[in-house]
Amino acid sequence: MALPKNPKVDLKLKYRKMFEISMILALLLLILAFKYFPKVEGEQMAVEAAQELVDVEDVEITKQETAPPPPPKPPIPIEAPSDDELEDIEIEDTEIDLEEEVAAPPPPVEEEEEVAIEFFVAVEEMPQPIGGIEAIQKKIIYPEIAKRAGVQGRVFVKAFVDESGAVKKAEVIKGIGAGCDEAAIAAVMKTRFNPGKQRGKPVRVQVSIPILFKLN
Repeated sequence: MALPKNPKVDLKLKYRKMFEISMILALLLLILAFKYFPKVEGEQMAVEAAQELVDVEDVEITKQETAPPPPPKPPIPIEAPSDDELEDIEIEDTEIDLEEEVAAPPPPVEEEEEVAIEFFVAVEEMPQPIGGIEAIQKKIIYPEIAKRAGVQGRVFVKAFVDESGAVKKAEVIKGIGAGCDEAAIAAVMKTRFNPGKQRGKPVRVQVSIPILFKLN
């Protein structure tokens, strides 16, 4: 069972009266504030800065003019030959006689094909230089370039000897340079050989010959 409240100490009964009184006081304070207090305005601060003056000059617009082309050179007058200087040209008769017999062109000359001469590589009796290898060495002319450079060694030459013992061709198999190869070939070409033989008959044979180049 709830206890009865004393109306003198019950705060809820005074809420409405206190609210109305507080509202009236607030309105009075607001009216007094607008009426008696002056306006508060913020001061404006002016910032002064140095002003720069810029001189603007008027620029004249220039127009680029192209120079006219040079006048053409006058033509060089050429004297025309007079009628007296012109010679009369006689035109020969160019008529073709269709009944004239024309000789046939000569037949083309047939070139004879060179037949390669075969040389044996090995036979029963190989060619030998007359006088031996010493005879070839005596024909050697030592090149001056090789002497100054101190070039020494052996040059191997392949000689193609025919049935009569004459050297038809010679080529270097292995050389040492400095003019020695050419000197060896020249010496072999000057040498006569005893021809090679196969079954007792002289035949064409290719033979390899070593030639020594040595400084004394």
